[in-house]
Amino acid sequence: MNRHTPHRNSRLTALTGLAIASIALLTACGTTTSGSTKPTASAPTALGANEGAVSILAWPGYVEDGSNDPTVDWVSAFQDETGCKVTSKTYGTSDEAFNLMKTGDYDVVAASGDASLRLVAAGDVAPVNTGLIPNYAGIYDFLKLQAWNSVDGVSYGIPHGYGANLLMYKTDVVTPAPTSWDVVFDKSSAYKGKVTAYDSPIYIADAAMYLMKHQPDLGIKNPYALDEKQLAAAVDLLKQQRPNIGEYWSDYLKSVQSFETGDTVVGTTWQVIRNSLAAGTPAEVTVPSEGVTGWSDTWMIASKAAHPNCAYAWLNYIASPKANAQATEYFGEAPSNQKACEFMTDPNQCATYHAGDADYASKIWYWTTPIAKCVDGRTDVTCTDYAAWTTAWQEIKG
Repeated sequence: MNRHTPHRNSRLTALTGLAIASIALLTACGTTTSGSTKPTASAPTALGANEGAVSILAWPGYVEDGSNDPTVDWVSAFQDETGCKVTSKTYGTSDEAFNLMKTGDYDVVAASGDASLRLVAAGDVAPVNTGLIPNYAGIYDFLKLQAWNSVDGVSYGIPHGYGANLLMYKTDVVTPAPTSWDVVFDKSSAYKGKVTAYDSPIYIADAAMYLMKHQPDLGIKNPYALDEKQLAAAVDLLKQQRPNIGEYWSDYLKSVQSFETGDTVVGTTWQVIRNSLAAGTPAEVTVPSEGVTGWSDTWMIASKAAHPNCAYAWLNYIASPKANAQATEYFGEAPSNQKACEFMTDPNQCATYHAGDADYASKIWYWTTPIAKCVDGRTDVTCTDYAAWTTAWQEIKG
């Protein structure tokens, strides 16, 4: 996710070819036998001396030290300030990150909401004492203690950046301008072969969100909390959509190209894809009446981190206004720190990504790992977990 500017071309290249893969072995890892997330380690009450090193697992573009682009470096300042030498590895999918964290090789992981609760449930990440992270106070309140980054009121990480999965359409083809996701669901046949959708089991939530409004009798209150009947309805909708999909995308550079050539005319997108289109491409994005899904990534600490003090130092640093601005602007998303906008090089960055706009953020259903314990609060049913969603996604795609 980045904007199409010269100093971020390496970011686009780094993500080219990354595919969203569904890994079948993610069965009961997201829940205990009782269907709830299980506790891991306890959060520290005090920090000791920095250990001199920290190992970080993150999305490409989150841990830049100047080696990809000499002008893009927020790691060196951290190392100079803390004495913690950073080693990092990038991953291409949330499933990959989940499995890499099991190796025990990493102190810190940047996790999206479709992985975070799985990491908690598997015991791979620990609760975080936000009182030991001074810059946590500067994070937007609407990102704190949410379903994707906390359990039972206990924080499991620090919000990094966030964004929405928008509806994009070619204005010269899709008329009138759409106001509903019906153009990719119930009315998608009008654009058969030129509809696009995000390639991941988590996309099932987009169908569930649509059904919340159009089939209220299903009783869906949260698109990530689906019982078997609700999941079946979402799967049926996606199977009906399937013949009209021209391409499922995970590599957003290909999505950019597809909209530019006209092979795609309507579907799920990110703001950065719209911003990356060639000048003059007749395309716009919108937040449909049903709302949107989206992501809010979280910096989390391994439950058995070899360098816990440096891990806390990293979380505090990356949440600081300047570092948060550098990282989220390069990546192409809204920052989490309230003062980050003061450090953006692009004066339009925060307006473009609706940074700090609580009303806009309230329309986003942020990716949250489906688990058996219904995240909508229901206790009279068991919800379907990520493994069930993975199986369903394989059936949908055929």
